[in-house]
Amino acid sequence: MTARGRGRRWRAAVAVAAVVVVAAGLGVAWTSWRARAPREDLRRLPLRVVADLPLAGGSSRFDYLSLDPTRDRLYLAHLGADLVSVVDVRRRVVLADVRGIPAPHGVLVVPALGRVFASATAAHQLVALDAATYRVLARAPAGQFPDGIAYHPASGKLFVSDESGGAEIVVEAASGRRTGAIELGGEAGNVAVDPGGPGGGQVLVAVQSRNQLAVIDPRSQQIVRRVGLPGCDHDHGLLVDAAHRLAFVACDGNARLLLVDLATWQVTATHPVGRAPDVLAFDPGLCLLYVASESGTVTVFAEQGRGLVRLGAGVMPSAHAVAVDPRTHLVYLPLEREGGRPVLRIMAPATPPGIAGGGS
Repeated sequence: MTARGRGRRWRAAVAVAAVVVVAAGLGVAWTSWRARAPREDLRRLPLRVVADLPLAGGSSRFDYLSLDPTRDRLYLAHLGADLVSVVDVRRRVVLADVRGIPAPHGVLVVPALGRVFASATAAHQLVALDAATYRVLARAPAGQFPDGIAYHPASGKLFVSDESGGAEIVVEAASGRRTGAIELGGEAGNVAVDPGGPGGGQVLVAVQSRNQLAVIDPRSQQIVRRVGLPGCDHDHGLLVDAAHRLAFVACDGNARLLLVDLATWQVTATHPVGRAPDVLAFDPGLCLLYVASESGTVTVFAEQGRGLVRLGAGVMPSAHAVAVDPRTHLVYLPLEREGGRPVLRIMAPATPPGIAGGGS
């Protein structure tokens, strides 16, 4: 979640509280809030609903998701409920709700290590869990506001974006021990690994208050390049298509998606998306990119050649986080309130062959 997103939500919460006091139980606040909320509209979204899976924790905010396709497990950071939910995506059941993780923002599963990592923002920690037992294995200090997480396999290091602290916190993945911090000179947005970079790969960080990408050598833990992002206001979301040497950057200040060529470090295209874009997901098999926004708008692009073609967009209130299963091509979106309860919405591309039954 972005710093601007947090500010908007805090201001909205204060405004709603004030209305509740004035209305003195007359229901005015709830009616006004619902009137301003976006209505669901899927008519132009090239996805169809497969199922809604009920979730625990009440109707409060979710954040990042992480999928382990080797074990059919999806991990959801339920920020407002202080828990990480574990879903079996094959059987479509909730296996566990791991509690005691204060305000989790980022979550990342590393199947090779049998570990799940969550940024417990309210505790200023990175928490390591056993992927089989969900037991807490380690806690490491992770700055002022730990958010997104990325894993660099060649070095065995985790990189955690300390958003308001303006740094990347470095943690040894095997032990869960903090080993350093890299000062970015600005707020840290999301972080991603480019495995095709020199020397076994590099780490990219969105420096959102400078409208830059910082490129980090994970071995030396030094910034080796800064890439300007013309046309971007407050880059927060970030995703790498390693096979095609492309990076996708979501700019939440001006609702733009930028395409960056990782061979030339040039911005090659800019596309409008929903207001305050946040989390991105990419399906490498179908070459489909999903951009989820704080406004509830989900925009779908097809990657063609080294560019993007917009396929459509739809609205689902609170749908700002998204994940995709590369095997089944199913898309997962946690929604705060659907029929009065939180759900994990499971969707499928509307037209590609071979998945008409919604996957299994």
